[in-house]
Amino acid sequence: MMKLDETNKTIIRELKEDGRKPFSQIAQEIGVTENTVRARVNQMIRENILSISALVDPQTIPEMQVVIMGIKLKTMDLEKKAKEFMNLKGVISAVVVTGRFDLIVHLVTSSDEDKSLLNFFKFELSKISEVSDVETFVVYQAHNFKVPYLL
Repeated sequence: MMKLDETNKTIIRELKEDGRKPFSQIAQEIGVTENTVRARVNQMIRENILSISALVDPQTIPEMQVVIMGIKLKTMDLEKKAKEFMNLKGVISAVVVTGRFDLIVHLVTSSDEDKSLLNFFKFELSKISEVSDVETFVVYQAHNFKVPYLL
């Protein structure tokens, strides 16, 4: 796996502010060549260290709702279950955690009936076996919180 040196970290910080920032501008600001920035970004993308994507503020899209779910499982095969959750419609992330839950799942739902939280429970969550408990947290207000647009 690629080592994140100070140059890589600085490039990531520059792209965090604006993922479309020109490599030439980043290169000039941090004192390397444009080709160095391009090569390092491409290598970090290839090695799944970095991903550049469009994210939206869910509060600006009236029909969008973000739900965070705490999941308790009857199995200890947590990584496999997290991957199963990633195959469900509307799920944007599933992470194995410590604490009272085994997984935390981020989900995008909509006021549109077929993409509602109720339909997620009826038609998507029901596909996952060995779920013992689910606690939902509907995000009403967030600060500096962006998600992929899945609607």
